[in-house]
Amino acid sequence: MSSTGENGAGEPEQLAFIRETVKRAKPRTWHGAKPAEHLPVARVVVDKGVLTIDKFFDYAVPAGMAEEAQPGVRVRVRFGARVVKGQREGGELHDGFIVARLEKSDFAGPLAPLAQVLSPEPVLTPQLLRLCRTVADRYAGTLADVLQLAVPPRHAKAEAEPSPPPLPAPAAPAPGGWQRYPAGPDFLAALAGGGSPRAVWPALPGPGWPYEIARAVAAALASGRGAMVVLPEGRSVARVDQALTELLGPGMHVALEADLGPRERYKRWLAVSRGSVRAVIGTRATMFAPVRDLGLIVVWSDGDGSHSDPRAPHPHVREVALLRAADEGAAVLLGGHAVTVEGAQLVSTGWARPLVADRETVRQVAPRVRTVTDQDQHRDAAAQAARLPSVGWEAAREALAAGHPVLIQVPRRGYVPRLACGRCRTPARCRRCEGPLEAPSADALVCGWCGEQESDWHCPECGSFRLRAQVVGARRTAEELGKAFPRIPVRTSGREAVLTTVPDEPSLVISTPGAEPVVEGGGGYGAALLLDGWALLSRPDLRAGEEALRLWLAAAALVRPSTEGGTVVVVAEPSARPVQALVRWDPLGHAGLERDERAQLHFPPVSRMAAVSGSPSAVADLLNLIRLPEGADVLGPVPVPALRGEEQERALVRVAPGQGNALAAALKAAQIARIALRTAEPVRVRVDPMDIG
Repeated sequence: MSSTGENGAGEPEQLAFIRETVKRAKPRTWHGAKPAEHLPVARVVVDKGVLTIDKFFDYAVPAGMAEEAQPGVRVRVRFGARVVKGQREGGELHDGFIVARLEKSDFAGPLAPLAQVLSPEPVLTPQLLRLCRTVADRYAGTLADVLQLAVPPRHAKAEAEPSPPPLPAPAAPAPGGWQRYPAGPDFLAALAGGGSPRAVWPALPGPGWPYEIARAVAAALASGRGAMVVLPEGRSVARVDQALTELLGPGMHVALEADLGPRERYKRWLAVSRGSVRAVIGTRATMFAPVRDLGLIVVWSDGDGSHSDPRAPHPHVREVALLRAADEGAAVLLGGHAVTVEGAQLVSTGWARPLVADRETVRQVAPRVRTVTDQDQHRDAAAQAARLPSVGWEAAREALAAGHPVLIQVPRRGYVPRLACGRCRTPARCRRCEGPLEAPSADALVCGWCGEQESDWHCPECGSFRLRAQVVGARRTAEELGKAFPRIPVRTSGREAVLTTVPDEPSLVISTPGAEPVVEGGGGYGAALLLDGWALLSRPDLRAGEEALRLWLAAAALVRPSTEGGTVVVVAEPSARPVQALVRWDPLGHAGLERDERAQLHFPPVSRMAAVSGSPSAVADLLNLIRLPEGADVLGPVPVPALRGEEQERALVRVAPGQGNALAAALKAAQIARIALRTAEPVRVRVDPMDIG
């Protein structure tokens, strides 16, 4: 075994220096194993995500493995050996991937031999390796960590099954629903002609967007290239899967879903890797799918938090898509009912073009949006009892009388997820860990952080024993509406049980944001009531307004057009910018204003930023060690909420555009220094985090 010098994979100047100063030796192996005659050195990335060893290592290829040990295959190697009496011994076995076969190594001593070729299947293509290295560098992570996200675990039985031969490319599709967008037909024509257009697409409300994605995929396939669609959750994947099957027939694409099971998922992934299938759709992990001749990348609802991977180094689907498109020359389509600030930035720089419908078309297909404040609700005693403003009450009654379901969006799940003192409104906190108290049912009071039950709460400020709800959850709302509409079925959709569809008949559907079911038949809800809008708008986060609008638009898009009586009632301050954008149905305009405001504050995406969080001493330790790029700003550190009362702080590090890679490298170097100094307390580093308080 040998590292490729001391530099790892990404420092060519140091590598050149090592090649000049270290005398190359003919590869020898431990214990005298005979090396392969041709290209006897295998360069390996070891599956061990430690920052200090984020580099390639050289191993000898035994003669018996010479045919199977090809670049891209999985191998097992011995790592961490010791020198005992002049001989290297010991070391643990680790999995890895061969990235290259070489004639000579940069290491002059004997090389450890490959222990085993786990599979002759080349699963790590050069393009995928290059992408993973770029992602690791961008997010201050290790190549091994990104490879764990990119390459699924091996399943021997699935690997032994042959993949079917690829089907011929389909004909270029008709524009279909893309005719509703002035530039839509030209976008499809460019894809079918082998071009690589880049667009930000504020999709019109209604059930048509899966079929428009399907036509874009068909256009890319018609050019002889591949396509990839990444969606935030499984229900969206199922809708696009159905649209693609209807348009192209079976066998032209695969869907990578989490509930497939390891064998079937790996079988489908191999079909993509082998070139048997040229189109793939799925959730977050699909962003690394090894599509041959990639021509189109579609990301739907890029503002959804599900697109940010919770595992290190926390890459975001949109950013990986942009990196991959730049490397492979693919077209990009960022779609959704809402537009993120990052999407507006791409439009403002000219990197992407907007794919928008004209205002007349928007008016024809969008529902009517009405606003109402909390004060209006409280003036109506009957509406207050049912937690509905009178305007919402009328909209719901009319929709039910017309034979359609009504959607009620509630910002929180549970019964009463947030409580405060009934007299002075001080937030109710746990006496053990200071976490927020919540009521999971009518007769229970527990801490939302540590789970401790509270049996004798009283307000520390005024002494009152009376509690009031700050936010009422979905279960409590369902209970109240069931009393208000006694003969109407009430359905709930949330984390515990998410509904996919509901029948097109009178019913009340209470849903948390993001869990709204689709009405069967594509007709849509008769009305949607968006309750407690202040709970979304008042979150202490830079993206609060953007996220509120995204959730409202997603729900409102399921409602019938205003020409068919569709109405949306939003309970929020009418003058708030997201509320006005919802009334006008202008997501791109809202994103542009948010982008301009961020530019004045020098916040992302106009700048690049990283969040460093941990204990106060650990955060201070890292900030003392880091060598930041010139002009970098450090905001904080400030206290942040933590589980079980542990004291936590977060600092934000901001740099100018073009210095993102330098910031990531500095963060990585500081982490390595902390490891070398044996600093025990961990620090969590997130580059370009979704949430900025």
